[in-house]
Amino acid sequence: MTYQAPVRDHVFILRDMLNIDQHGHLPAFADASFDVVEQILEAAAQFTGEVLAPLNTVGDKHGCVLDAATNTVTTPPGFKEAYKQLCEGGWTGLGSDPAYGGQGLPHVVNLAFSEMSSSANMAFSMYPGLAHGAYSAIHTGGADDQKELYLPKMVTGEWTGTMNLTEPHCGTDLGLLRTKAVPEADGTYRISGQKIWISAGEHDMSGNIIHLVLARIEGAPAGVKGISLFIVPKFLPNADGSAGARNEGVKCVGLEEKMGIHGNATCVMQYEDAKGWLIGGENAGLKIMFVMMNEARLGVGMQGVAQGEAAYQAAVAFAKDRLQGRSLTGPKNAEGPADPIIVHPDVRRMLLESKALIEGGRAFLFWTALHGDLAHAHPDEKVREKAEDYMGLMTPVLKGYLTDKGFKVCSDAVQVHGGSGFTEHFPVSQFMRDCRIALIYEGTNGIQALDLVGRKLASKGGRAVMTFFQEIDQFIGENDGDAGLKPFITALAEVKAQMQDGTMWLMQNGLQNPDNAGAASTDYMHLFGLTGLAYMWALQVKAAQAKIAAGSSDPFYSTKVVTAQYFIERILPDAGAHLTKLKTGSATLMALPAEAF
Repeated sequence: MTYQAPVRDHVFILRDMLNIDQHGHLPAFADASFDVVEQILEAAAQFTGEVLAPLNTVGDKHGCVLDAATNTVTTPPGFKEAYKQLCEGGWTGLGSDPAYGGQGLPHVVNLAFSEMSSSANMAFSMYPGLAHGAYSAIHTGGADDQKELYLPKMVTGEWTGTMNLTEPHCGTDLGLLRTKAVPEADGTYRISGQKIWISAGEHDMSGNIIHLVLARIEGAPAGVKGISLFIVPKFLPNADGSAGARNEGVKCVGLEEKMGIHGNATCVMQYEDAKGWLIGGENAGLKIMFVMMNEARLGVGMQGVAQGEAAYQAAVAFAKDRLQGRSLTGPKNAEGPADPIIVHPDVRRMLLESKALIEGGRAFLFWTALHGDLAHAHPDEKVREKAEDYMGLMTPVLKGYLTDKGFKVCSDAVQVHGGSGFTEHFPVSQFMRDCRIALIYEGTNGIQALDLVGRKLASKGGRAVMTFFQEIDQFIGENDGDAGLKPFITALAEVKAQMQDGTMWLMQNGLQNPDNAGAASTDYMHLFGLTGLAYMWALQVKAAQAKIAAGSSDPFYSTKVVTAQYFIERILPDAGAHLTKLKTGSATLMALPAEAF
């Protein structure tokens, strides 16, 4: 089985559902007519399918190797050459600022490429993905001279980047951070401390690695208010901008042995009086780092969809090929000894559920990413405000819900393979192992759910979620008379009412007892995810039916409608269970003393 990028679905979402050509008057979209975007998608499919996908198993089997004597890491065979091709193809600068050599394309287009890249080879795609996050943080918070020095080389991929947050004693609770920064007379800082689980922290693919490190300046306030952000390069830049002498205080002292993503170097980074430069003001590090973290969280939601897509493709290929048993309604492969397992209802249940979740999730991701583009570029302040509200509100939902469901799709793909899926002869075990980290890093899914109910819902008086409800109500009102769309409109109205009910319950009960909010958070996040997908499927059906009404007999569109029907009949009813569970509150959940477990 070879991964085939779902270009057709990307085209459908970007052109027919989102109609990105309507934004041609905006800067990022001016040079991105849909004809151009389609050519980019086709080229991306070719590159990811032919160059990255064949290295996925290689990376998994070979992994990364640390030379303890030199503190250097060698990536799996073929990775370095593939990275060179990635850079030469201009893929690293797709969505970056033209002022620094980027192509300035919409972020939603860059996300489409990132999905293909991650499906083809998740471990590999993390290297440029993290570099783009570091680029974004410097682009947002860096001084002009820092931008001029670092960004052009990060855009071309000549230099890569990392984010260094986690320490052995603190992950999510960054207020406990101990890495310290001591100011020097020349305006630099000496950075000392240890950071763990640093993806792409050391490797042999780029000429320099730009570490963004959270640290505390001596005398800074306690907790998160006293955290600053520093640029700590592996090689110190020369006056002409080239990579110079080794920053002696920066070392990778260990590689983690992991369940998956073996091709990505997950490093223990030791900083001992390493030379660093402050980015942004003192004690303003967390605000800048959140730019990177929010981008990363959307990227992780994308990884859930991407690994799900790869696993689904493998499961479909296996189900069509594997002969086992006979159809319950009589042989479908009369000449053969048995029927392919795709004839069996339970196999179809797993495949259709996977298809509905992946295609709905992709639409939700792209729809949100488009709002990110509007937040950056739209001249209308109200449009920008709504888009920014949506980015804040949707990010924890996309990260948490789509990775939960992406892992389920990977697990179901193993199930479709039966015993073969539990062996390493087939690719699905790797997809499942690689996908598992997506539920954990960039803030566990439990943390995402808490962020959603604790911060994002209440932000600005609940403006974002109320706007979302209004948008759904408007869509329902405009399309209620459309007979073909009616079942999907009815389903959307029902789940939106359930989500509204859950939202009101949280507002009334979460404030009086914070444990109620915590107990309800994961079910609420899943209720929100289901509502989002119900809306996306209604939008997709509307676009598909328009094509059918215009005379298209392409089965792609009728398949969309059937998949949407499956979603509303067999996945969406889970919303009622989530609502019932979240409204039980925290009493039973918190009743047992710790020793009773």
